[in-house]
Amino acid sequence: MTGLSLPTPLSPRERREFWWFMLFAALLIGAGIGLRDPWPADEPRFVLVARQMIESGNWLFPHRGIELYSDKPPLLFWLMAGTFELLRSWRIAFLLPSLLASLATLALVWDLGRRLWNHRAGLYGAIAVLFVLQFMYQAKRAQIDPLVTCWITLANWGLLLHCLRGPNWRAYWLGCFAAGLGVISKGVGFLALLMLLPYAYARLRNWPGVTHTAHSAWRWSLGALAFLAPILLWGGAVLIAAHLHGAPEYAAYVDDLFLRQTAKRYAASWAHVQPFWYFLPVIVFNWFPLSLAYPALLPRWWRDLRDREARVMLLLAWSALLLVFFSIPSGKRDVYLMPALPMVVLAMAPHWETLLRSRALRIAAFTIAALLGALLLGVGAWAALGHWPRFEKLLEQRELEDIAGAVWGMFLAVGAGFVLAALFLRPRRGVQALLTGLAGLWLVWSLWATPLLDASSSGAAIMQRARTLAGADVELGLVAWKEQNLLMAQGPVRDFGFRAPWTTQFERATHWLAEDTAHRRIFILEQAMREMGACVDASHAVHVGHANRREWMLLPAVAVVVGCVPAAKDNGDGEEP
Repeated sequence: MTGLSLPTPLSPRERREFWWFMLFAALLIGAGIGLRDPWPADEPRFVLVARQMIESGNWLFPHRGIELYSDKPPLLFWLMAGTFELLRSWRIAFLLPSLLASLATLALVWDLGRRLWNHRAGLYGAIAVLFVLQFMYQAKRAQIDPLVTCWITLANWGLLLHCLRGPNWRAYWLGCFAAGLGVISKGVGFLALLMLLPYAYARLRNWPGVTHTAHSAWRWSLGALAFLAPILLWGGAVLIAAHLHGAPEYAAYVDDLFLRQTAKRYAASWAHVQPFWYFLPVIVFNWFPLSLAYPALLPRWWRDLRDREARVMLLLAWSALLLVFFSIPSGKRDVYLMPALPMVVLAMAPHWETLLRSRALRIAAFTIAALLGALLLGVGAWAALGHWPRFEKLLEQRELEDIAGAVWGMFLAVGAGFVLAALFLRPRRGVQALLTGLAGLWLVWSLWATPLLDASSSGAAIMQRARTLAGADVELGLVAWKEQNLLMAQGPVRDFGFRAPWTTQFERATHWLAEDTAHRRIFILEQAMREMGACVDASHAVHVGHANRREWMLLPAVAVVVGCVPAAKDNGDGEEP
């Protein structure tokens, strides 16, 4: 067969169940879109890059301020910018790629589950992925990881249909092409192709249920071409344009993007250093509540492998390869493992009916829902009565003391949701009770919490205050800035580099300030201002406020000592978090 493998046709009821689930998922993930601006650390950076693509018309070489931005490939930025061009609203556009990618991932999990097993297995798998804490949290943020997870899941969809329900060369080629799209999203899309290793093992060992192909070397080779096609189209254009441009910063961009941020970063990570076993707590806590099923799953998976169940083996082996790959380098982040989540969930597919009938799982889920509800109710009541000064101090630091009552109200609302779900659904439906409580938590967070926290978290409030203090016709020069400062700035603004050392930025800013002292001010991080030493007269500095765990200052010309050169320090804060 060379077309798409066809599962048993869906009944009208199964079709309705799928579409009702997708509608529910869209509402739960999409709740809150349009109610907030981008939040640090990554969102303002990505949106700023996308916005500058539109403003400059340069979609091939991303910029962050005046500098080229080479930390990530551009596919997410293209999607954000394209969505904005359609909708003309950044508050909606910047979150839509994550929403659509997450919905596509859920649909692929369902479809692969029904093709390998049945509709019910696929639907339960999609529900499980939706409610995993890591998945939902990332789906509601403008990160690259939901997009990469989508491409890798699509790639695995095609490879698995070919390897287990084939031969299906169209699916295989599509999977390879999706892996290439994953590469120009974050660089790790090639990991999907590791699925061919356990497939090769199963074929050599004559496991039942795997596809056998003969005299098809040229078809396998077309997969390599499909994988390389998007990479070469984009990468070739970048290399040619950078060569034609000839400027050293473009050569540095190519070196950083294709070498330092990939192979060099893997071989010698310079950030997020973690131990080898770092991902073990991730698959327990970040993958909650899925992790509640692990104790019952492990012996079942062992029996599947002993019985040479190829479907489960390919899924688990690929996930294990991904785990080992990301565990080797010293730099690790929890989101690196997220593409494995759909495959681990699908490996559970033949056991969903048994698991959900398990009394132990139902009691555990019910107990957690009840305890979480009681804890949140207690915390909210305790804080509302004024017995938690440490949390009140935290609100003051974030300048949220005016909405303290609403914060306590959110605790009470989420706690009440868990408790009511436990009371109405009872232990017999403990899993449903826990999922209902989690759905309530995400809705409260999306529709209540994020609008309240947005001005502080996005940097909008601090930039509005800076504009008010400086005046409407004054241009702000940013020193030691973060992406949210430039993104949310109001009125005329200038930057002097992002990765450049703070002293270099300050020197450039002082020369710029001297050219028009009446209509220019320096907006600077307080820590950076202190490090300028005698070059700043702090008595003339204006305190703007606190935002994103930092203090910000405004410097008029009288606060800058003319002719003073600060001691050189490499304080550049431009590394990717």
